[in-house]
Amino acid sequence: MWDSFVAVLRKEFTHIVRDRRTLVITMMIPLFQLTLFGFIDQTVHDLPTVVVDQDESQASRELMDQLRATRTFNIERVTTDPREARTEIAAGHARVGLVIPPDYHDKRARDEDAPVLVLIDGSDSTVSAQALAAVSGLAAQDLARVMSKYAAPGQGSLQLQPIVLFNPDGRTANYIIPGLIAIILMMVATVLTTVAIVREREQGTFEQLLVTPVDPVGLMLGKVAPYLVVGVAEMTLILFAMRFGFQVPIRGNLVFLFAMALVYLFALVSLGLFLSTRASTQAGATQMAQMFMLPSFMLSGYIFPMAGLPPVLYAIGLLLPATHMIEIMRGVVLRDAGPLELMPHVLALVAMSVVLVTLSVRSFRRVAT
Repeated sequence: MWDSFVAVLRKEFTHIVRDRRTLVITMMIPLFQLTLFGFIDQTVHDLPTVVVDQDESQASRELMDQLRATRTFNIERVTTDPREARTEIAAGHARVGLVIPPDYHDKRARDEDAPVLVLIDGSDSTVSAQALAAVSGLAAQDLARVMSKYAAPGQGSLQLQPIVLFNPDGRTANYIIPGLIAIILMMVATVLTTVAIVREREQGTFEQLLVTPVDPVGLMLGKVAPYLVVGVAEMTLILFAMRFGFQVPIRGNLVFLFAMALVYLFALVSLGLFLSTRASTQAGATQMAQMFMLPSFMLSGYIFPMAGLPPVLYAIGLLLPATHMIEIMRGVVLRDAGPLELMPHVLALVAMSVVLVTLSVRSFRRVAT
């Protein structure tokens, strides 16, 4: 029995060592997960903020300095037009908007309460909750200063009035499901395409197709087209369930949403085709797809807010198609954003699709020849 055990043990270790790609992937996944969970800070900071300063006084500038000191808000734009606050938030360019009224300085000088409107993007529940907490803390700190016996006379208290836009009730379904659609499409399109091609190569039917008078590019398009149809059908089903099953309102244009979903799916199936040319077995193909899906799941803003990511992980997240599709889904579904407001994410998704299609075509032609 001992000799049999040792013989089989050596045999299995030999297989593991020979399959270096699987061994590397198996070792890298836990290390990657450890790195992600170790460095991701769920406390958001430097939220893009637009300030509507209609007062333009020393008091309003001091208020902006107080916002910066919290490290929760990063003032990227200062304007005097109150309409720009909501516009910037709806477009996803800002998460918070602060509207300082024209009589802010005068009210504080007359020892009156000075109300300031704070608009918060509610399409991201984690971000909105922490922004609300930071705003409440700032107001409480100012009130304590005014009531202190050391406070200078003629100083009214700061009255921050927060309003949560797009998801005022803070429903988890409104936040989770639009992003979940992008994640589900990624899992289905990438894995199905990768495994389907490798399965045919293992069965020998792929080589039979190559020896027939079929153009390689036409063969590739014919292989990926059914998965595009499956992806669109699945998105339709999920949107229907989201709207009527979970009562999540769809405020934006569905034609634009499906157009971007088609671009996103084309990028994913192209990626799956590219991975299939690098894998020799279905197990290896699945592991390679998982190595792509894990960062897409963790760094796309679906679970952890991107505002809490370190700079390196934030940059990696911007290179993932899921990151931009999630922003498009939440922008269209929750904020009624259109192509112009979401143009940076639209262009990024189109560019990624073109790059992935080009890589997959070249790799597929190399395998076909």
